[in-house]
This record gives sequence, structure tokens and C-alpha cells, in this order.
Amino acid sequence: MDSVDDAIVWFNDKYGYVLIVLLVGAGLYFGTRTAVVQLRMIPEMLRSLRERPARTEGDNGPGAISAFRAFCISAASRVGTGNVAGVAVAITVGGPGAVFWMWLLAVIGGATAFVESTLGQLYKVRDGRDYRGGPAYYLSRGIKNRKAGLVMAFLFAVAITFTYGFVFNAVQSNSISSAFELAAGSDADWIPVAIGVALAVLAGLVIFGGVHRISGVSQIVVPVMAVLYVGIALFVIVTNLPHIPAVVADIVESAFGIRQFAGAGIWAAMMQGMRRGLFSNEAGMGSTPNAAATAAVSHPVKQGLVQTLGVYFDTLVVCSATAFIILLSNPTFGSDVEGVQLTQTALQEHMGSWAAPVLAVILFFLAFSSIIGNYYYGETNIAFFTGRKSVLVVFRVLVIGFVFFGAIAEVSLVWNLADVFSSLMATINILGLIAIGGVAVVLLRHYSQQKSRGLDPVFHRDDVPGLSNVECWDGTDPETVREPVDVR
Repeated sequence: MDSVDDAIVWFNDKYGYVLIVLLVGAGLYFGTRTAVVQLRMIPEMLRSLRERPARTEGDNGPGAISAFRAFCISAASRVGTGNVAGVAVAITVGGPGAVFWMWLLAVIGGATAFVESTLGQLYKVRDGRDYRGGPAYYLSRGIKNRKAGLVMAFLFAVAITFTYGFVFNAVQSNSISSAFELAAGSDADWIPVAIGVALAVLAGLVIFGGVHRISGVSQIVVPVMAVLYVGIALFVIVTNLPHIPAVVADIVESAFGIRQFAGAGIWAAMMQGMRRGLFSNEAGMGSTPNAAATAAVSHPVKQGLVQTLGVYFDTLVVCSATAFIILLSNPTFGSDVEGVQLTQTALQEHMGSWAAPVLAVILFFLAFSSIIGNYYYGETNIAFFTGRKSVLVVFRVLVIGFVFFGAIAEVSLVWNLADVFSSLMATINILGLIAIGGVAVVLLRHYSQQKSRGLDPVFHRDDVPGLSNVECWDGTDPETVREPVDVR
């Protein structure tokens, strides 16, 4: 097993150069083309989050998925162990400077997140009364070379199904297991097994209920647990206010190699920050467009804006909360304490021994919401291949099996596998976005022109000449009842 782990680490180190170029390059490219949409339209992001669909509960069936519910599905996947354990791993290996690179990647990657989620909405397809979509759909429908688009879509669908359905869910349960071992003050073999069984049973109860049950659970669990966790972090920050300037200075100085931490120079800080940042906020990875596509909105750009806000919430708020909890405790870098247990140990220093069990409970619910969010990403890509219910049932059973496996697996192997598959996913998605991302720029212009007229933007597919393979947006959905506005 050690040789496998070593090979995976070698690949991650080598491919990290390529990944950084792709992530930063795509973010800068789309930031330029959209006139820095990720920063100048933050107020519009907040307004879009509040939009309600025209079809509500009781209108001959379940209500449509709202912008907020779609946000919660993506946040369920984003806000989990990556924010608690992943940040701890980044700081342990890369020093405080890793936090700076996480922040920077979030701001740069916001433009990529906007483009991919806008495309996810544009190329969504009808799934009964609901919608589904994502990179597999916009790659196969949006790329002009049909054969190339289908190949990329197939590879992406396989990668995300395996990555989110299996590997990332193993990461979530692995961190929960570690958290409860520390909270219980014991490394007894029965604890990981018990946690694995409990998670597998709970996950099964939700994922067999479909997207409405997933979104319903997510919109309750994610906001409550995230607010509770950020509240604890704010308490830690307020009670350590005089030390905040020194911590920020450490983050910046370590990021640029001015100060060294346990051998972590500028490259180690950059690599860890960007890897953990990608795993946490998922900008450019191609995961959140799957959630964005579920929403019933009047214009594709609205979900592009909402999901960009999700990147900031994940990294600049939740990840920063973890970073300050750890760094304000003066941690010993390079020690045997790693992952979520580093965060728990730091929190205990600030708030006493009761903090570790509390964090374990918070993490349990955050990671559980991530498991069901991750599952949905796999489900919607299974549907890209086949509509056979038997295949979906087999996938659900395998997901539950990996949830159990993660609880009893080695932490380093699980995290390193997550790096491999997230890198491959991001590569396929970003190459596709470069090919068709210009469509999202056109849609942003269409949206902005309507806003400048004081209108609530509405999109119909014939508003953009030459747009093909768009199944929805024909003006029949309740959200798009306004006549098309010609802005050519």
C-alpha cells in the first residue's frame, strides 16, 4: 500500500505544475473576458440568490428547485471536510502561506466558476418536471466538433462519477471517523466501523429519495452547521483579536517564502494552497454546474452568479475560519497530528476539552451533507450514460460501500487519491471551457443589457444567433414567460 501511495504522491507533485497553469490561466482568461465579473457583480449575486421559481409546491407536483436550493446542493458538496480537514492538511504541509494561495485561487477562480455554472444552466435538459445538466451535457452539446465533444463528455462523466461518488465520499467519512476518534479519546477499532455503518445507513436513506430529498436536507443542514462553525471561529478570533495582525503577517510572509515553516517554502505553500483550495471551493473542477443546472431561473447567468458566490462563501468564509482557529493556537508544524485532528486540537486550546466533541458533531453533519451532494453529482452523470434504474441502484450501493470504506482507510492514501481525480476532472473541464466559454460571455452581455433597461433578465434560446443543441429556454417554462428581447 505504501508503494501505491508513493506513486500517487509522485504523480500529484509532477502534475501540480500543469494544474496550476490551467487553473490560474483559465481564471485570468475568463476574468478578463467578463470584465472581472466575479468582483464587480457581487451585489447581483446576492439578489440572484433570493429568486424563487414560478412553480411552487402543490402545482400538480413538487415545486421547482429554487436558486437557493441549487446553491445548497453545491454548498453541501463544497462545505465539508475540505474546509476543516483540508485546510489543516494544507497548513501542516505548506505552512501558513498555503492559506494565502487558497484565497487567491478563490478570487481568480470565481470567473471560471461563473462561466461553468452559466453553461450548466444553458445546456441543461429536462428530467421529468426537474432539470439536470453539467459539464458532460455542455461538452457534448456545446463543442462544435461533435465527436470530440462526446469523447470529452464521456471522460468527464466517468471521472466525476468515480471522483465524487466514491473517492470524495471516502474522504468525508474518513475525516468524520478521525474526528470521533479524537473526541472519544480512543483509537479503538470499533469506532471507525461504527461511524462507517452509521454514515452508510443515513446516506442510503437520503440518496434513495432523489434530488428533492437531497436539496431539502441540504438547505437545512448546510446553513445551520456552517453558521454554527463560523460562529465558533468568530468567537476564537474576537477573543484573540490582538494576535490577528501577527497571524495575517505570517500568512503573507510564508506565502512568498519570506519566512519558512517546517521546510515549507513558497512552492510548498502554493501547491498545498491551490490543491486544497481546488478540493474545497471546486472552482473550475466541473462539479458545481451539475447543481447549477437543477435550478429553475429566468436567465442562465443568474446561476453563474449564485455559484460564484458559493466559491467565496466556501473559501473566504469557512476555510478562513479554520485557518484562524489553527494559526491562533501556535501549532507545531510537522507533528504527527494531521487533518481534522489538528483543527480539533487547536479548538480545544481555545475553548477547552468540550470543543473536540462539538466539532466532531458539526463535521459529522457537514460531511454528511457533502456525501449526499457528492452522490447527486454522480447520479446526474450516470443519467448521461443511461436511464436504466438498475444501473442507478448499483451506483447507489457502491456509493454506500465507499462511504463505509473511507471510515476505516488510511488518511494519506484517501487524500492523495482525491488530488489525482480532482486534477483529472479539472483538466477535462477547463479545456472544454476554453473551447465554448465565449457563449457564457455573450449571455453575460445579454443579461447586463436587460439590467441596464431596468428589466428582470429573461433568456430565450433564439436571443443568441447560431446557438444550437439547447433543449430548454424555448419560452415554455414559467420562469421565462416574457417575450424574447433582441439585443443583437
